[in-house]
Amino acid sequence: MTLLWINLCIVFLFALFARYFATPIMASEIGSLTIKPNRLLILGSLSSLVLISGLRQGIGDTFVYRKSFENKEFTWELISADKDIGFGILQMFLKNYVSQDSQVLIFTAALLTNVIIISVLFHYSRMIELSLYVYITGGLFLVSMNGIRQLLAAAIAFAAIKFLIEGNLIRYALIIVVASLFHQSALILLPIYFFVRFKAWSTATVSLIIFSVIIVFGYEQFSSILFTALEDTQYSGYVDFNEGGANIVRVAVEAAPLAVAYLGRKKLRHIFPKSDVIVNMALVGFVFMAISTNQWIFARVSIYFQLYSLILISWLPKLFKEKDQKLIYFIIIICYLAYYYYESVIALNINYTSDYFIW
Repeated sequence: MTLLWINLCIVFLFALFARYFATPIMASEIGSLTIKPNRLLILGSLSSLVLISGLRQGIGDTFVYRKSFENKEFTWELISADKDIGFGILQMFLKNYVSQDSQVLIFTAALLTNVIIISVLFHYSRMIELSLYVYITGGLFLVSMNGIRQLLAAAIAFAAIKFLIEGNLIRYALIIVVASLFHQSALILLPIYFFVRFKAWSTATVSLIIFSVIIVFGYEQFSSILFTALEDTQYSGYVDFNEGGANIVRVAVEAAPLAVAYLGRKKLRHIFPKSDVIVNMALVGFVFMAISTNQWIFARVSIYFQLYSLILISWLPKLFKEKDQKLIYFIIIICYLAYYYYESVIALNINYTSDYFIW
């Protein structure tokens, strides 16, 4: 864990100074005066994330991905038979034209995932150091080193945020289809388009919350209907999937930013006019996380929406009076630090290893 703690400090400090040396700009798509972080310093944060993630020896499913890369001979026949052909093509290219060392796959996935995520946060986060801090302490960075394919797909889908906000369905759908080539579950974001383009905290929002509560309490009936619908798909195997429910603490972590956003909804809409889509996507993520208290598999779906929470969190201190903003800022820092320690050290006991970093 030592290197992960060092990484957290490096990423946060580089991003903090990137905002400190930022330039004020008028961002038309946000609709209010905002700031543009220093690109060179953001590159420092990105470099640390990519190196720590890309040069790891093994966390979670990393070992499985490496063995698969080393043992398979990637041919067009093998790739076309796979459900995620984009990831297969990436592996074939790397193994045939770059290196047969599986570390190249891990590093490339880390590079692509983190470059895309930070690029989006660069344009939409109000306090980018908070977004990156929560990216690590909230657990998504750790997930990127476990569910490699899905986080890469989620990052690609995250890049469609501009078209989601603008209401450009065609371009949004094209990016989602590309993301689905790396993990088919990304296709869930196609119908979601029509559910999140409404005013946040409207009647539709209340309906969504009520829907999630009904599902949580009537999970057995809901899961029966869902898995019947998935009977002939690649997800039919999840009928017998039983890893238990997600930790209630995780659900509380997802709910907290939304609660603050609700209380400050008028000011948020004033300082960030395009925030409705961001809030609604974060809310959908919370719905899936709430459902996952019955079956953990739904927490995997919420990954696509948690990235939007990173943007939302970066605006939260600005919802308070100016004299209280620093206090709220530090409360966010302390609370997420405590959660990071709980999840990584106590709950999961993460042991980071690398052939390139000796500590």
